[in-house]
Amino acid sequence: MPEFLLDGSDEQNKRWLNDFRMKSMSVPINLSKVDANRYSCIIIPHAPGAVVDLATDDDLGLILNQFIKEKKPICAIGMGVAALFSAFDEDEKKDWSFKRYSLTCVCLTTVFELARSADFINLAMVPEDVIKDNGGVYSHSDVDAVHVTSVIKINTMPDIIFNEEDLPYEEEILRNPYSIKHWLRYILYKKDANNEIVNLIYERALRELPGSYKLWYNYLKLRRKQVYGKCITDPAYEDVNNAFERSLVFMHKMPRIWLDYCQFLVDQKKITRTRHAFDQALRALPVTQHRRIWPSYLQFIKSYPIPETAIRIYRRYLKLCPENAEEYIDYLKSIGRLDEAAIRLGSIVNKDDFVSKEGKSNHQLWNELCDLTSKNPDRVKSLKVDAIIRGGLERYTEQLGQLWNSLADYYSRSGLFERARDIYEEAIQTVTTVRDFSQVFDAYAQFEESMVSTKIESSSGQEEDNIDIDLRLARFEELMDRRPLLLNSVLLRQNPHNVHEWHKRIKLFEGKLCEIINTYTEAVQTVEPKLATGKLNSLWISFAKFYDENGQIEDARIIFEKAVQVPYVKVDDLAAVWCDWAESELKHENYEQALKLMQRATTPPSRKVAYYDETETVQMRLHKSLKVWSMYADLEESFGTFKSCKTVYDRILDLRIATPQIIINFGLFLEENNYFEDAFKAYEKGIALFKWPNVYSIWNTYLTKFLDRYGGKKLERARDLLEQCLSDCPAKFAKNFYLLYAKLEEDHGLARHAMAVYDRATKAVLPDEMFEMFNIYIKKAAEIYGITHTRAIYEKAIEMLPDEHARAMCLKFADLERKLGEVDRARAIYAHCSQICDPRTTNEFWQTWKEFEIRHGNEDTMREMLRIKRSVQATYNTQVNFMSAQMLAASSQTTGTVSDLAPGMKDDMRLLEAKVAHLSNEAKGDVPKTTKEVAFVRGSTQIEDEKLAEMSRSANPDEIVIEEDGETDEEQTVEEVNIEQQDIPSEVFGGLKKDAKDD
Repeated sequence: MPEFLLDGSDEQNKRWLNDFRMKSMSVPINLSKVDANRYSCIIIPHAPGAVVDLATDDDLGLILNQFIKEKKPICAIGMGVAALFSAFDEDEKKDWSFKRYSLTCVCLTTVFELARSADFINLAMVPEDVIKDNGGVYSHSDVDAVHVTSVIKINTMPDIIFNEEDLPYEEEILRNPYSIKHWLRYILYKKDANNEIVNLIYERALRELPGSYKLWYNYLKLRRKQVYGKCITDPAYEDVNNAFERSLVFMHKMPRIWLDYCQFLVDQKKITRTRHAFDQALRALPVTQHRRIWPSYLQFIKSYPIPETAIRIYRRYLKLCPENAEEYIDYLKSIGRLDEAAIRLGSIVNKDDFVSKEGKSNHQLWNELCDLTSKNPDRVKSLKVDAIIRGGLERYTEQLGQLWNSLADYYSRSGLFERARDIYEEAIQTVTTVRDFSQVFDAYAQFEESMVSTKIESSSGQEEDNIDIDLRLARFEELMDRRPLLLNSVLLRQNPHNVHEWHKRIKLFEGKLCEIINTYTEAVQTVEPKLATGKLNSLWISFAKFYDENGQIEDARIIFEKAVQVPYVKVDDLAAVWCDWAESELKHENYEQALKLMQRATTPPSRKVAYYDETETVQMRLHKSLKVWSMYADLEESFGTFKSCKTVYDRILDLRIATPQIIINFGLFLEENNYFEDAFKAYEKGIALFKWPNVYSIWNTYLTKFLDRYGGKKLERARDLLEQCLSDCPAKFAKNFYLLYAKLEEDHGLARHAMAVYDRATKAVLPDEMFEMFNIYIKKAAEIYGITHTRAIYEKAIEMLPDEHARAMCLKFADLERKLGEVDRARAIYAHCSQICDPRTTNEFWQTWKEFEIRHGNEDTMREMLRIKRSVQATYNTQVNFMSAQMLAASSQTTGTVSDLAPGMKDDMRLLEAKVAHLSNEAKGDVPKTTKEVAFVRGSTQIEDEKLAEMSRSANPDEIVIEEDGETDEEQTVEEVNIEQQDIPSEVFGGLKKDAKDD
C-alpha cells in the first residue's frame, strides 16, 4: 500500500480510497472476461512472475492483438515485458506480433543485470533472448544509467486561449474548483463556442469532480448530439464510446448511463460490443435495477437473427422474471424452436400459481399447448402429446371438443390415420354436451371427407383402389347417417333420465324391432322415477303398446303388470298405466277383463291411507284416483248393470273425490234409467260437496232439469230450491238464476211475485249487468201492468245506475214521457239528467234535448235549457283536475293562448274566469233568433210531432232565430195552432182500460 494512502491525516486520500473500493476495477477479474473494447491502454508493471504466468497466456495474447489492431498504447515495465511474448499472429500462430517493433528497455532486463540477481538461475526465460529469437529489435541503456523516455502526444488538446470575458469564470473555478454550479455556469456561457472548447471545459470539470452524475450525463448527452447525423464508422463515435467507458468507471451504479451507452452502441450496429455492454451493466447494477435494463436488452437481441444467443439471454432473463415466460414462448415460436416452446408452455401450465400477463386462463394456455403439439408432431419431440392432452381431458371437462380434436389432429398429422379415427370414435362416444359433440363430429366428417378426396386424387384406377374408395365412401355415409343417433346418445349421457330423449331414440330405430326392444329395456331399467324428466309411465305404456301392435298380447300384459309395480312419483302416472291397460283389453274386446282390471285398481288397501300422503307409495293411494274411478264408471255404464254402475258412483261420492262433472254424469245416468228422484238426490249430494263457484254447474243443471220435469206442479218446492240457490249465490252467477226464478213465477205463479224477483235481481247482479236487468224489468212490467207502471222503475234505475247507464235510462224515460204527451215531465227529466252530462263530452244528450225543445218548447224553455247548459259547463270547469287537463288540451289544440283571453292577468283564477267568460260567449251564440213570432205549442200525438218537426225543419233549417228588437210579449201576436184529437193506444193503460160500454 503506498505510504500516502496510509497517511490518516489526509482526508482527501481517504475519500479517494473509499471511492476506489466501491468501483468495479478494485476487484480483480480473470483475463478471459476482460473486454478490450472498454479500455484505452494497457500497463504491465514490473513483475518477476510475468515470465511464468503471462508469457504464455492466450487470453492476454488476444487482448494485445486487439490493442495492436486498434492502435492503442501498450506499456510494459521491467520484467513485465515478458507478457508481450504471449501475442502471436492470429492466423498461423507462428510470427510474434511485436516482431517488427523496436523495443527499448531499461538495463534491468538485460542479461548482464539479470545475471547479477540472486534469482537468475530460476528464471524461465530471459526477455532479451526471447525478443531476439522472435525477430524483434532490442536496445538498452548502459548499466546503472538513467533511462529517459520522451512521450509524444497524438491528437493533443488545442491550446487554451482565454478571453477577457472568460476571466471571471476562470477565477470562480480557481476559487471553487469543486463547485458544480460554477462549472455549469461556465459551460452555459460557452455553449455557443467551438465543440472542442466546450468539451475541454467538461473534461476539466470532470477531472476535478469525477463523481458528478450531472456533469457526466450532460457531457455524454452533448457528445452524442455532436456525432448525430454522422456515419457510424466515423472515428468521432469511438471517441464518444471512450467517454462512456471513462464515465462508467465512476458511474457504474447509474442505470441511466448504462442505458444511454447501450443504446448508443445499438445505433452503431456493434452487436458483440453491445451485448458485452449489457452484460457488464447487469453485473455492475444491483438486481433491483435489472428490470430497467432487460427490456432494452431483449429488444436489441430480438432485432438480429442470432437465436442461440437470444435463447441463452432469455433463459437468464426468466430467472429474474419467470412471469414473462409467455414472451419467451412467443419468441421461440417466431424462430421455429417449437420443441422448447412446448416444454416452456407445459411448465407454466402445470404451475397453479402462474398468472398470465396477457390475461389468459389456464384453460386457454392448455389449448395453446394442445394446438402447438398437435399441429407440429414432427418438430415437438420432447413431450408425450397423448398423455398431455388426455390429462387436459380429465382436468377440463367443460370444453372437451377442442382437446379431442387436437389429439386426433396430432395422430392425423403424424400419419396414423386409423389411430386418429379411433380417437374420433372415442370422443363422440364420451362427450356429454351438444357443443362438444358438434365440434368433434364436424372435425370427424371433415377428416373422412379429406381421406376420400385424397384417395380419389391419388387413385390409379386399379380394382384395389376402387374397392378402397367404395369402402371409404360407405364409411363416410354411415357416419353421416349415424349423426341423429349419436346426438341422441350425447343428450342421454347428459341426462339418462330424460324420457323424451328415450322416445326420440326409439323413433330413430323405426323398423328395427330388436333395437327397439333393447332400447325400451335399457330405458325402463335406466330411468329412475324420482329423477325422471317427463312422464315415465309413457315409456312403459309405449313399450306395452309396441308388443300389442305386433300381436303379442301376452307380452304386453307382462309389461303392463311390471309397469303397475313401478314406484312412480305421482298417483296419476300409475292411474294412466291402469287406464291404458284397460283400453288395451277393450281393444281386443275383453270387456270382462277390463272391468276386472278397474275393480282391481280401485280396491282399497288394508289400512287407511291419505291421498296426499307422499310417504306412502302410489299403489297404496291409487284407490282414491279420480282418473281410475272415472274410467271404471264409464266401463260400468257401457258394459255393466244399473246396480253395479250406481254402486261405482256411490263409492265415488263416499270417497269424496267426485267433481261437478261426475255429479252431473251421475244425474244424467239416473235420468236415462228413469230414476228422477234419485237423480235429484245425486244433485243435492253434489251441492252439499261443493261451494261456489264450483257448484254453479250442478245448480244450473239441477234447477233446469227440475223445472223441465215438474214445471208448476211442485211450485213451492221449486221456490225453495231457487231461494236456497240464491241465498249464497255470488253476484257473478245470480243473473241466470233470477231470470229462471222470474220465468217460473210468470208462467206458473203470480205477476207480483215475478216483479218482486226482478226487483231483487236489479240489486243482486253485478254493476255491469244492472242496466240490462233494468231493461228486462221495465219490459216485463210494461207487458204486465202497462207503460205507466214503469215510471217508478225508471226512477229507481236512474238512482242506482252509474252515470253512463243512468244517462241512457234518462233518455229512454224522457222519450217515454214525450210519447205519452207529458212534455213537462220529459223536460224535467232532461233537466235532472243534465247535471251528469258534461257539455264537452256528452254532446249527444244536449243535441237531443235541443231537438226536443225545438219540437215541443218555446223561447223561454230554450233559454232555460241554454242557461242550464252554461251552468253545468261552469260547474265542470271549476273542478281543478279536469280544468288543468282541459287547459292543456286547449293550449295544444287552439292557436291562441290563455293570455289572449285575459291580457295582463297572470294568476290562475283570473285565467280561469277569462276562460269561463269565453265559453259563455260561445254559448250565447247558440241562442236561436226567430224571424217571426214565437209559436206556443201544447202536447201532441206522434203524428203531429212529426208534422211539427217537418215544419220546424222547413222554416228554420239551422236553428230558431230570435229577434232582439226590444218588443215585449204583450205586443207580439200569438199564432194559435189547431190541435186534433186522437185516441190513445190501449196498450198504454194495460189492464186498467175500461170497456167502451162503460163510457
